[in-house]
Amino acid sequence: MSTTTIAEAPEAPPTSSLNDLDVTDPAQAREVAAGLPYGTRFRLGTQVTPVQRAFIDLHGFAVFAGVVSPAEVERIDAEARAIQERWLAEKRTSVRGIPLWVGRGPDGAPFIQRFAFASTFSDWLHAFVRDERFLPVRGLIAAETRVGDQEKDGLVINRNLNVPGSAYPKLGWHTDGLRDLFQLQLPGPMLNVGVHLDRVTREDGGLRVIPGSHTQGFAAMCFKKPYFVSHRPDPQEVAVETEPGDLTVHDGRTWHRVAASPHTGWRSLRRTMYVPYLSGPYLPKSEDSRTPLYHQLGTLLRWVKRRRSR
Repeated sequence: MSTTTIAEAPEAPPTSSLNDLDVTDPAQAREVAAGLPYGTRFRLGTQVTPVQRAFIDLHGFAVFAGVVSPAEVERIDAEARAIQERWLAEKRTSVRGIPLWVGRGPDGAPFIQRFAFASTFSDWLHAFVRDERFLPVRGLIAAETRVGDQEKDGLVINRNLNVPGSAYPKLGWHTDGLRDLFQLQLPGPMLNVGVHLDRVTREDGGLRVIPGSHTQGFAAMCFKKPYFVSHRPDPQEVAVETEPGDLTVHDGRTWHRVAASPHTGWRSLRRTMYVPYLSGPYLPKSEDSRTPLYHQLGTLLRWVKRRRSR
């Protein structure tokens, strides 16, 4: 699929022949969306257009180009490095019951690769995820939608790295609804909203999604693939290519994975930041929260992997 189509939203300059502002009828918007490439890079304006909404309803994901400025990309990275320095000094191993994924960088130094609840340790990140520019995306779920940085795993910063000693070079197939299933709850409405800090093409590995899998039934969501341990490419998967500052959204029921980078060292670094948008009961976590079973299993698997590598 091409990645060059630009679908315009309010206040965005005209950069392509496609103008979805003229499409207001839901049936027509769905028809237009169905004809767009999976790699369409939308513009986020003051509202989500009917075509953008229809695209997400059809495929379960979308990319919005250049929502975050280069200066903000650098600030996100700086905040992550400051949090890492604090957590390593504290010898912290978890946050609100969610384990930290700590590996080794190319220089052999400890390198936190998955941060949970990051915004609770950074006033800047706490304010950033509530910025008004993101309000149109929050409206995709319901009229009353909240930033879920106090719930589930909170604001998560990922730093995938392909080096010896890495704890997080890739991530197997999963849906984000697993958290609810392990708590014996049916997955509720949820969007996972990601900010991407690096240029990632298909050849660099990165995010893969199965379009339309968010419409699957409950059984397929539970048993379609072995959660996290399956990394095999799917014939229907799509590589989500991003530039620094891009915003992605995907439905929490969508099957997705993170493919390993073919590069090594710092060139393999791919940095992302995700926060859930939620509706329904408010279920915050605290430092007294128990570690969910799926995270306990994940910790065990990473320990076994480290033992084998030695």
